[in-house]
Amino acid sequence: MRLWHEDLISKLPRQQLLGQHRECCALRGGGWGRNHATVNYVFNHSPYKLFQFHEKVMLEMAKHGYHIDALWLDPNYRGLKTSPYIDLASVPLTTPIYPEHDHDYYMECLCNLRKKGIVL
Repeated sequence: MRLWHEDLISKLPRQQLLGQHRECCALRGGGWGRNHATVNYVFNHSPYKLFQFHEKVMLEMAKHGYHIDALWLDPNYRGLKTSPYIDLASVPLTTPIYPEHDHDYYMECLCNLRKKGIVL
């Protein structure tokens, strides 16, 4: 699992963009709180932050003509197999959404993409 640096979302190829949507869905659902070294930082923040990040991914998908299940546009929604939040409190949108998405993380993501043969 990996959340790409948010500045890369608009530049991701199709496979990585759709994969990012799947990762967000998994993390918002039953994956919330499950240990995974690459995304553990997400659990130090409100789940609403993940919704904000996922919303950015979904907006980019819409620009490319992909249809997203509208249920994911509800911050309380957690998928078919996980109970929704009752009333998830919103948090202010920050830039970046996750403070961990700094310049070093950006460079790490670029390196990871290059290893996959993707040069942005």
